[in-house]
Amino acid sequence: MKTILVPTEDNSAMHSALDTALLLAQRCDSYIEGFALWSNAQFAAFDPTGGIPLETDKLAAARVEKQARQVFESFMQEHNVPRSNAKTEALSFGWFDNAPHEDFVGSYGRVFNVTVMSRPGANETFAHSRALYSGLFESGQPILLAPPAPPLQIASNVLIAWNRSTEQARATALAVPLLQKANRVTPNEHYLRRNGITAEPMRVGLDGGNTGQAILAAAQSLGCDLLVKGAYTQSRLRQMIFGGATRHVLENADIAVLLAT
Repeated sequence: MKTILVPTEDNSAMHSALDTALLLAQRCDSYIEGFALWSNAQFAAFDPTGGIPLETDKLAAARVEKQARQVFESFMQEHNVPRSNAKTEALSFGWFDNAPHEDFVGSYGRVFNVTVMSRPGANETFAHSRALYSGLFESGQPILLAPPAPPLQIASNVLIAWNRSTEQARATALAVPLLQKANRVTPNEHYLRRNGITAEPMRVGLDGGNTGQAILAAAQSLGCDLLVKGAYTQSRLRQMIFGGATRHVLENADIAVLLAT
């Protein structure tokens, strides 16, 4: 987890996202890079006669870029994170200028170990939603969702929502660098022991609830500060219509969640 990407917006949810990214970076001695998150639709000028989108309102997009950069860089400076240079290999930050639209996360995120974003909420923007799913399904790397409130620590007590799915196997493999640093990992799997990770056995029942509720209840009972979960191990469309464990976790988790597909 040596390189961390943070799509940045000027809103209240960014505080927790930036805190989460910094905690992870401090734990792994990482480089954090931010860029302004925006949508083409957000600043498109339309032909008043036919509703045909014209060029992007460049002045409005520039204002969003400036505000997002100020949020990101002010946070890093307040926490004494040094700006990266050619010789920096420790904790540091940088900024990507003039990033394109929200789908950029899916392609640019491929060269980072993880992308950190705030959890979807009632005030989620179109750009945030598109960026989240672009990162999940196109980057090939995990998304770390920050909890609603800034966490005090991360990846010291980890719950793996193991269900033997391909997506969960991938999420667990991508989380190995964090699991190796953790003080406690649940549950216990042969694969983890072989990677030098001491884990505890645990089996979770539904007890009248759904899978998502059972996972979050287990995490809470164990005092976990990170949940590692394969995303949409069932059909994404099915879960969006009927609900599912991933959707429940996205909407209700109060700890950081590492997701991968």
